[in-house]
Amino acid sequence: MSAPVKVGIPLFLLRPEQLVSVARRAEELGFESVWVAEHLVFPTTFNSRYPYTEDGVPPVNPATPLLDPLMVLAQIAAVTSRIRLGTNIYLLPLRHPLVTARLGVTLDVLSNGRFSLGVGVGWLEEEFVAAGVDFARRGALLRECVRALRVLWTESEPEFHGKTFSFGPVKFEPKPVQKPHPPILVGGESEAALKRAAEIGDGWYGVRHTPESVVPLIARLRELRAAAGREYLPFEITVGPAAARLDRDALARFADAGVDRVVSLPWTRAREAMDGLQRLAEKLL
Repeated sequence: MSAPVKVGIPLFLLRPEQLVSVARRAEELGFESVWVAEHLVFPTTFNSRYPYTEDGVPPVNPATPLLDPLMVLAQIAAVTSRIRLGTNIYLLPLRHPLVTARLGVTLDVLSNGRFSLGVGVGWLEEEFVAAGVDFARRGALLRECVRALRVLWTESEPEFHGKTFSFGPVKFEPKPVQKPHPPILVGGESEAALKRAAEIGDGWYGVRHTPESVVPLIARLRELRAAAGREYLPFEITVGPAAARLDRDALARFADAGVDRVVSLPWTRAREAMDGLQRLAEKLL
């Protein structure tokens, strides 16, 4: 029998003043985790195609307000005690790994080991241009950043020398509460993204999936992990369901497919958030 699937909530479409109250209510209802997406900056016009909708149009617009996800999760950590805190997805190539490592270890320590770092390479080329980062190299940059994070979070005198980032030996304290470090989930649907997740990740984060559509991707991840000699390491599969509403049957089918966590949005408008949480809890928990 498949293990029960954990259920998380993405804190999407909410107003800033709702974030804490919705997260606290999610914890009270028994949800396993909350997740915050991010962008660093938006262009005035989107020219890049969003890869997760048929028409290529993203679920945001250039005027959508942006808050830093790690600061949001730190505020939530201060008023909760159990619920996990994740990013879906943090654009790792846009920052120096020393910055991300410091922010990540701070959140892990202040939350007493509840942080999961979901990372990805992004899709919005204009964002990378604004930040002065080579969009074409974002995959290679993510790999270097992940390697550097692990060094900083686990070694007593971290030293790292890559093609782009180089430092050390240095002192980097404290170390994370979670050992060896907060789990790093790598997002993306392409073959290159699956290879990154299999070769350097502690898990994979996929979006807009049914229990049937995720099966071949999980099978491919297993093949790639075996090829990399990492098939025996812990590896967590997290997906966002394609359907707007999730029920027990779908959750069981996700479990049978090999999914460990489903992150489901139970509202379409901010004012519906509390009622949506309650309905989803009654269905699944």
